[in-house]
Amino acid sequence: MAGVGAGLARWTERFIPDSWVICMGITVVALVLAVLGARATPAEAALAWGSGIWSLHTLAMQFTIAMVAAHACVASPHVFAALDRLAGLPDPARPRQAVALAALVSLATAYLNWALGLVACALFVPFLIRRNPRADVRVLIAASYVGLGTVWHGGLSGSAPLILATPGNPLLAPATGSPLVSRLIPVDETLFAGFNLAYLAVISLVAVAVVLVLHPRTGAVTLSEDQVAAILPRPPEPVPGSPTPAGRLDGFRGFTWLAAALLLFSLGHRFVTQGFAAWNIDAYNSAFLAAALLLHGSPLGFLRACRAGLDGAFGIVLQFPFYAGIFGLMTGTGLGRWIGDGFLLVATRDTFPLVVYAYSALMNLFVPSGGSKWLIEAPFLIPAAEKLGVSVTSTLFAYSYGDSTTNLIQPFFAIPILAVTRLRFGDIMGYTLVISGACFIVTAIAMWLMPSQL
Repeated sequence: MAGVGAGLARWTERFIPDSWVICMGITVVALVLAVLGARATPAEAALAWGSGIWSLHTLAMQFTIAMVAAHACVASPHVFAALDRLAGLPDPARPRQAVALAALVSLATAYLNWALGLVACALFVPFLIRRNPRADVRVLIAASYVGLGTVWHGGLSGSAPLILATPGNPLLAPATGSPLVSRLIPVDETLFAGFNLAYLAVISLVAVAVVLVLHPRTGAVTLSEDQVAAILPRPPEPVPGSPTPAGRLDGFRGFTWLAAALLLFSLGHRFVTQGFAAWNIDAYNSAFLAAALLLHGSPLGFLRACRAGLDGAFGIVLQFPFYAGIFGLMTGTGLGRWIGDGFLLVATRDTFPLVVYAYSALMNLFVPSGGSKWLIEAPFLIPAAEKLGVSVTSTLFAYSYGDSTTNLIQPFFAIPILAVTRLRFGDIMGYTLVISGACFIVTAIAMWLMPSQL
């Protein structure tokens, strides 16, 4: 399987271009389909694209802050030290303990925040390798990656559920066309629904069991002491003090405490008055910004960590306007309805969730962005579901789980952890392919059994 994975990685490196180029390729396809399939004129298609391109600024900023705040939390001295201590818990003579711990940390952090999972696990793996020298590094990395392929889109940072729970979201009030959903869908009907929680528990157990089985009994691939020393991350550097008045103000912790207190007070009031309905993208960002402020204390330390986190948010900032243009095509022409009618030809009420799951998993290989892809696909998935008598929630679950499964064989999200460990995606894809296959089978069964009206 490792040989198969290496071959697939070489193929993708040669033939799959940058994600922005893929976005523009999808734009071309959408424009052609709008003209040939939905019978829009070229001018109507171009104007619909233009009316949508600037419609998602708020959402783009919300997801950018989510990425930056998560990075700032992990880059704090306290979290950095905690990761080092945590890596020492497994018995070095039992490498599967280290693999299990890597998988559990990945699942826990990805459930809290997809960006937190990416950054925290990338930092955690070198500590695990140093403390557990007998563990196979390829399996450790695969284990540290399972959260993004299992629980993230059903977790607290799930893009599609949070979009549906956020007031003024583009599906509730699109820039063009009629609303696609009639009301906000609070997270207690999606993220905290019994079906979703049960699914996350089952798929987590499956992922941990598979990754433990994958660890070789003999012949584990390990790193030398020099190689481990080269990949160990450096602890956050303390912010130097300054005797000047400006320097003392820059280091005054009262400002960070005040900002955190204001964020938490407002967030707490919303939860007291609204309950779970208050948990949306804005509430999520408030919680992580407050945590980052408290973990750093110093204003300059917090700002420096946020500035470093902006590198990871680069793709969101640049690509969201262009995905918004595709969203405008879907809602501003008949393209969304035309594609939705195609789903009606191949799916029934009972099979629709399974078809959506498989379709979402396939599309995730080309558009590895859960939020922007949902805005592209919702304009035709939701109307098709309504015609078949399938609820928006059931459709959402099928989409979200598909968007997670193929992350395990998508190199895009593995970039941080591979950059730290200095391995290629082909080194681990043989293992992640097996995990993804097991998750696909289990989830396909869950989609077949899932009620159409959740």
